[in-house]
Parts: sequence; structure tokens; C-alpha cells
Amino acid sequence: MRYMITGLLSLIILMPARLAANTEQERLANSAEAMEEILNIPDALPRELLNKAECVVVMPSVKKFAIGIGGSYGRGALVCRTGSNFTGPWGAPAMYRLEGGSIGLQLGGQATDFLLLVMNPRGVESLLRSKVKLGADAAVAAGPKGRAAMAATDAYMRAEILTYSRSRGLFAGVSLEGSTLRQDNKANEKLYGRKITARDVVRSGRGSGQRLVSMLQKASPKNQSEPSSLGKK
Repeated sequence: MRYMITGLLSLIILMPARLAANTEQERLANSAEAMEEILNIPDALPRELLNKAECVVVMPSVKKFAIGIGGSYGRGALVCRTGSNFTGPWGAPAMYRLEGGSIGLQLGGQATDFLLLVMNPRGVESLLRSKVKLGADAAVAAGPKGRAAMAATDAYMRAEILTYSRSRGLFAGVSLEGSTLRQDNKANEKLYGRKITARDVVRSGRGSGQRLVSMLQKASPKNQSEPSSLGKK
């Protein structure tokens, strides 16, 4: 009986940690699934823009909640290319949260996937702070899609972050100005087993989320940004 009680207590103690670990892995799996579906939409995400992105943020199934005029809350992952100038393979994911009142008005009560392309090192630096308000701390624009991106690339590349949404199978550029992206420190700690910042995750290049990372590597194996935009001499 004593051994049974000891075993039961051990299970109770370990269960929350295991559930938490599964939650973070599920978030990465959902992010990978959303990214795969977006990549498979014909004439949706312009590959020339993905090829010039230093990082991507995937927020699967952002939900609307009702507080005052409404708002939303989503959890996903940031993945960046490795190397001091972001010219290496895609690296480890860092957990992030997306919050904002303006998103709730666009969701229309539906769960929506969001994809953010971080187009230059300034945008990356903004995201690696503890939090960033889109449109204030970092310049954002609704991303172009399909063939329209070819003519509009120069204008859109002035933005640090390009934003997209996918709901009910529809994929389009969307404005996320006024929303906030912040590091999910507790989730990162659970995922990597120690306190770690998003900057350390991005710079280490080693970690979880292999399906998401492999998918990005296959879709965009090389950074095709202009050398001047990467800080190269």
C-alpha cells in the first residue's frame, strides 16, 4: 500500500510537467500544420518574399474573446534563419504570443491562422525584445499575395514585417497594427527545460520543432535578400 501511495504521488507530481511539455509540442505541431497548409495554397504566399524573409512567425488558430469591444489571443512560434546575417539554415523555434484588440474585429468570431514575415534585421531586433507593438515599435504592412507581389515588392519591402491571415481557406494580407507580439517566456522554459530568452534560442539555432523547421528549409533553403539589407559589407 505504501508503495502504491508513493507511486500515485509521484504520478501526480510529474503529470503537470508532462502535460505542459505536450502543450508546447502541440503548439509546434499546430504551427507546422498551419505553415504546411499555407504553403500549399496556390498563388498565395509569394515565395520571393519568403525567400527574402529573415524570420517567420506562425500563429495557428488565434481565438477571439470578448472583453470590452473584443480582442484576441494567440500562441505560436518564431523561427529565424541562423548566422549573424541570417544567411544560414532555419534554426530553432522560440515561443511567442499575439495579443490585440484590433485582431478581434477582423476575426469575425472565427479561429484564424496568422503568418508574419520578418523582412530585415531591424524587424528581427524588434521581435527579440521582450515585446513589440506592431505599427509603433516595428513597421508593418498587410502582405501582398500571388502575382501582385511582383510589382509591389519594392514598396512592401520597406516594411519590417509583412502580415497575413488564413480563415475558412481564404488567405490574404491583413493589418495587425496595434497588436502586440511578446516572448512567451514560460513556454520557452518548458520547451527547452531552462530559462532562456528568444534571442538565445534564435542565436543557438538548436532546438525543437523539427517538422516546422524542415518545412521552412525545404520551401526556402537560401536567404535571397540583397546583401546591403543584411548588414553585409
